[in-house]
Amino acid sequence: MILLTDDLRERLLANGRDRGADHVPVIEFFNPLGEGVWLATELDADGDTLFGLADLGYPEFGTFSLEEMATIRLPFGMGIERDILFTGDFPISVWAAATREAGSVRAAERNLYRAASPRRDGT
Repeated sequence: MILLTDDLRERLLANGRDRGADHVPVIEFFNPLGEGVWLATELDADGDTLFGLADLGYPEFGTFSLEEMATIRLPFGMGIERDILFTGDFPISVWAAATREAGSVRAAERNLYRAASPRRDGT
């Protein structure tokens, strides 16, 4: 799987030129076989250094390498994947707060979308 399409790369680079803004994550990477979720909001001009919220069992803001992620080899010939259905929808500060409350990015994602979806009873 291609981890970063041209469109996603351009969006991440644009966010990288606008440092300090509360960007909506552009992309989510994940380990399909275990822990590991990365929400990327920015890409440095070097084309490799991503910034965002990483959760490898302990969520934190920081940088991570696209090249390193692409070289990770998991069992069964698998690697790190890009969530092709991910839409972001909330600024990274909202993701961070929800992650602190829930304890992980995956739990925060469930909570955020559950809270944002309309209830079936119309309230």
